[in-house]
This record gives sequence, C-alpha cells and structure tokens, in this order.
Amino acid sequence: LTGKEALTQFPSLGAAGGSGPGQGHVKQCELLQLSRKQRRLCRREPGLAETLRDAIRLGILECQFQFRSERWNCSLEGRPSLLKRGFKETAFLYAVSSAALTHSLARACSAGRMERCTCDDSPGLENRKAWQWGVCGDNLKYSTKFLKKFLGQKRIGKDLRAKVDIHNTNVGIKAVKNGLKTTCKCHGVSGSCAVRTCWKQLSPFHEIGRVLKLRYDDAVKVFSTTNDAVGHSELAGPHRHGHSGKQPALPRPTDLVYVEDSPSFCRPSKYSLGTAGRTCSREGNCDSMCCGRGYNTQSRLVTFSCHCQVQWCCYVECQQCMQEEVVYSCKQ
Repeated sequence: LTGKEALTQFPSLGAAGGSGPGQGHVKQCELLQLSRKQRRLCRREPGLAETLRDAIRLGILECQFQFRSERWNCSLEGRPSLLKRGFKETAFLYAVSSAALTHSLARACSAGRMERCTCDDSPGLENRKAWQWGVCGDNLKYSTKFLKKFLGQKRIGKDLRAKVDIHNTNVGIKAVKNGLKTTCKCHGVSGSCAVRTCWKQLSPFHEIGRVLKLRYDDAVKVFSTTNDAVGHSELAGPHRHGHSGKQPALPRPTDLVYVEDSPSFCRPSKYSLGTAGRTCSREGNCDSMCCGRGYNTQSRLVTFSCHCQVQWCCYVECQQCMQEEVVYSCKQ
C-alpha cells in the first residue's frame, strides 16, 4: 500500500476493530507495517489507522473482483515477490492501492471519522449545515494532499523502477479524481427546487476499479530516456499511432506502465499458486485459464430459494428448490 511494504504484511484483513478510547488509535498504528515517518503521521491522526485498514480491504477486494477470471487472480500469495518486479500486475497493485487509500481518506473525512478534516469545501456550504442536511461532500482535496505527504513522493533521479512506481501510484489517484462528480439536493415547498444544495461525491469504487482494469489491459511498456531539452531522464514508451517525430512517445498521465513482461502464472511460482483447480467458464475462459492442460467437469446439486411470495404483512415466504449445476475446473 505504501509502495514499500507488501499488503500481506498488514495484519487482520477482517474487521478493523474499535479504536477504543484515548490512545487506542496509537496501538492500531503500531500493528501496521509502516515506515517511521508514516507511523508518526498515523499517531498524530486519530482515525487514520482504521482508514488504512479500510483502504487495504477495499483495494484487495476490488483487485480480486477485477481479476476473478484471469490467470493471475490477485491472490495474496506471492504478492511480496510480485511487488519487487516491474510487471503489469505490479502496476495495477500500485494504482489500485493508491486509489483505495485516496477514496477511503476522502470518505472518512466526510463521515467524520478523521479529526483533522471535514466535508469538502464546496462554495456556500458550511460543515454544520452539510451534516444537518446529509450532504457532506467527500473531501478529495484533503485526501490527495495528505496522501502525497504520507507516501513521501520525492523527485527521483535515474531510478527507472522508482519512476514507474510513482507514475502508477499517481494513475490511481487520478482515477479517483476523474470520478468526482457534483450531486445536488432540492430544498423547497412540496418538493420544489427553489433552494438547491450541491456537494462533491466520489464514484463507487467498483467504477474506479473497472477504469483501472481497462488501463491494465492497455498498459504501456516503458524505458528510461534522457530529455535533452530539460536535462534529466524520463519515462518513454513505443510510438503511438499518429505520433510524429523521432523521439519515443511519453506515456500519458492515465497510462499504467511497466518495465518487464509478466510470467504466464500457469504453474505455481513465487508470484502465484498457478491455475490448477481454479473454476472457469467452458464457453469463456477455460482454454486460457487452464493453459492448455484441459479441465475437469463435475456435476453437483445446489439449493436455492424459489417461488417467493410476500405474506401479509411483513415477511417473504419461499420454497426451497434444487437444480443441477455443472462446474469446470482446471486440471493439474
């Protein structure tokens, strides 16, 4: 999440637990694998430790959802080794982690879970009125400012991998920014819109995850080149269609970038458990996921609720039905 630690090293991906009174948040900070500077910031920001845990869960669940049908399914196994490399998958992990942290921080501010931030600063909307009307905007401005301080991004010289990691981190932040929209609520007699209050609201994280997955599918392989005009190195990729000139094309701010080709993820390795035993869709991804090894077919009976009816006054009554289901799984 921080760009230095593997997500597997963060304890308890389940419930975050109550922060407790007094200095309870300090104890939570100690449980997280943070740098010295990050731990110091965490101690000074009541509510941050719980928000970090929320961000970790959010990022992991979204990553696993987006890659549920791929050979690499964003499992926690192999993640420390994966984060040391420059694969497309590493690029997605950096982007989805920074996006999850940006999103969680902004939401924590608007929900009142952070002491040092409140609602967004929409013009003409005071925090007291915002909470009273239920229109407290997500504070993306504070979130992004704090995140840069928390991650400690600095100007990097000739370190290609560091440049790539920072670029992908910023792609995640930008994806959250681009999903910010204005929502309005009417206050008037009989539902009229004589008075209208507007505030900033983030897109659901599923939408941001979907955008980042599209960026992953079109990720750009880059190398380091020296810009003679400014005298320092920068990321460069292959020529894009319509790009003129002899200089390599610079990656766009929204492009995910990587520096080395990914392994197949077909067999167990230090990066993943492979695809043996994974369920797949015969008409969809079995041939790709099973890497040519074939797949097993198994029938099973599943129970589900059916013929549901609403009974007076306040409950639904259902029957239990059974049907045969065919499951396909990759061979060893």
